[in-house]
Order: sequence, then C-alpha cells, then structure tokens
Amino acid sequence: MPCDASWLNAFRNPAGAAQLVQDIRRRTADRAPVRIMEICGTHTMSIAKAGLRSLLAPGVELISGPGCPVCVTPAGDLDAALELSTRPGLILATYGDLLRVPGSVRGDTLLRRRAAGADVRTVYSAADAVDLARTNPDREVVFLGVGFETTTPGTAACLLDAAESGLANFSVFCLLKRTEPALRALLDAPDCGVDALLCPGHVAAITGVDAFSFLPRVYGLPAVVSGFEAGDVLYSIWRLVCMVCDGAPALENEYSRLVTNAGNAAARAATEAVFTPADSLWRGLGEIPASGLALRPEYARFDAAVRYGLPRRRGTEPAGCRCGAVIRGMLHPEQCPLFGKACRPEDPVGPCMVSGEGACAAAWKYRPADA
Repeated sequence: MPCDASWLNAFRNPAGAAQLVQDIRRRTADRAPVRIMEICGTHTMSIAKAGLRSLLAPGVELISGPGCPVCVTPAGDLDAALELSTRPGLILATYGDLLRVPGSVRGDTLLRRRAAGADVRTVYSAADAVDLARTNPDREVVFLGVGFETTTPGTAACLLDAAESGLANFSVFCLLKRTEPALRALLDAPDCGVDALLCPGHVAAITGVDAFSFLPRVYGLPAVVSGFEAGDVLYSIWRLVCMVCDGAPALENEYSRLVTNAGNAAARAATEAVFTPADSLWRGLGEIPASGLALRPEYARFDAAVRYGLPRRRGTEPAGCRCGAVIRGMLHPEQCPLFGKACRPEDPVGPCMVSGEGACAAAWKYRPADA
C-alpha cells in the first residue's frame, strides 16, 4: 500500500487513539496489570517513542523480550568476531550495530579493533559483503550473519549466488537465530508471567502469521502480529487487552497490509536450501535446541567457523550488566543498576544500550526530560 497522506492518517488519528486508550483503561481498571511482551526491537523503539508505557500504565505493563538480534548474540560469539577481525589479509563485513558491542572485555569492540588497524567494513546487507569479495579477489571476506528470519533469506540468497559463481574468498560467520524456539524456551520458564504477546511484523512477513499459532494453541496466550506505526501498536495492544480480559486467547493479524497467513514462500525456500536448524546460545536465555541456523553440508565451504577453525566460546558477561534479565523480560532497563550511570550510549557496558533496537537504548533515548 503506498505511503500517501490518507494511508498514514489511518494510523495517526488522535481521536481514535484516545478512544482506544480510554477503553484499555476501562477494561484494566479493576484487575492486575496486563503484562504484554513485544518481541521485536522495532516495536521496542516505537513503544518508547510514542510514550505508550506511561500512557497505558498502570493497567498495562509493556515488557521488552528477545527481539534485538544484536542483543541476544552472546559475548563468546563477539569474542570470536573480534579475533577474526585481526586475521592478516581478512576483511570483516558487518552491520553497523555490531561495531560498538563489546565482547567479554569492556571496551573491546570492532570499532576499536578497526582504529587499531583491523579491516572492518560496515555494510547494509549481505549482498554488500559479496560485492566486497568480488572487488577484492586477493582478500578473504567474512560477513557477520546476525539476525532473525527477517535477514536470513538475504544471507541465504547471497550464499546461493556465491556458490553458483564459484566465489572462493567469501564466507559467513553464521549467528542467525530462529524466533519460535526462543519464545518456547522463554514461555516454558516458570518465572515468565507474560499474559499476551505482540508479535513481530517483519518476521511474520517471512514466516507468515501461522508460524505464531502455537502461542494460543499451546500456551493459551493471546497474540497479535503488529505493524510499527504508533497506531498499529496501540490498536494491537487494545486487541490483546480485550482478549486477556475476555478470557478468549487467539492469534490476530493487525499487519494484514503486508503480512499473510503463509508468508513469503520464496524467502523460506532460499533459507531452507542453505540452512538447517542448529542448537544456539542466546544471551540471557542460554543454549536453546534448534534455535539457530547452520549451513548445510553442501555449503560448508562458506562457513567461516569451519574455514578459520573458530571454537565455540561461552565468553564472559560484563560485570554488573543486566542485559540478560532485560532480554528475558525480568527487568525493565531503568532497573539495571548501571543504566544511565556506568552504562550510557557513549560508553555502553552491554549490547542492549548499543543496538538501535535495544531496550536500554530505547529507554535512554526516549527517557522523560526530567530523568
């Protein structure tokens, strides 16, 4: 749908928003707060920018979950990337968010390694990394493949391209994650306490709405796949509150202008051709079976971990950092003792303060003026 004024006005309607807020407050006035978790970093930023947490409190508690791919990447994987960056003759290609995320040692980042002479390049897509390999045939190029189902098809397409063209100097350090296993691990935890879920529209555009059908079916939780305008998010929250208060959990698709039940078949086919599910370590959630992706044997020659003999590392979380608890929804960013003190955007301790999709970064950027 084109982004003309009439389309935008549908999601920027003050009168309609006020009615939704009023109904949410009415429905939640005489009950415990409805605890809604969003599992997308873009939703995290939209909620913070629109001030929805304070607007809907105390009847609704909005909680950030594991929706930031940079944030859930554990310190050990970042340590491996830092080590890779200093290999002689190697170009490390990465998304910008990863440049400032420290590994096990505070302050040790790809940005600092670059300042010390490592050839670390910022790219906007996996295709940019493939172009780097083609224009630098005498150099090895490694792409840090970070993301959820949204970015996975693009990485898969580039690996298919590299294989077809015989590109021998390109490889991927695969740090890709899968949403459903992480959500199951989170919801299976006895201390979860979530009443409803705001599901990621970007991920659902690939997987389809049906990929989240297990939420009401298995866990009895209402779920809404939502777009990202403030009006999208507010309407989706209203629907979740209605379902919780009525005791009628279901799965709804608010983002129907983009997301279908079945998703993007071509994107999923590319992913399945190149990758296979694999166990993966998540910051804050630990080792989760089948929650990551590994290259299939026929593409193993493009696996940077195999090519460079990178061992699996646990790494060490920064002292005092509570990113893991924030990712699990056990802690709001402001409740971390380092927030705004030892940990600030200009000198971050953990990834939740670094990433443009991080809960701590959102809370800091859109904090009240008198905070």
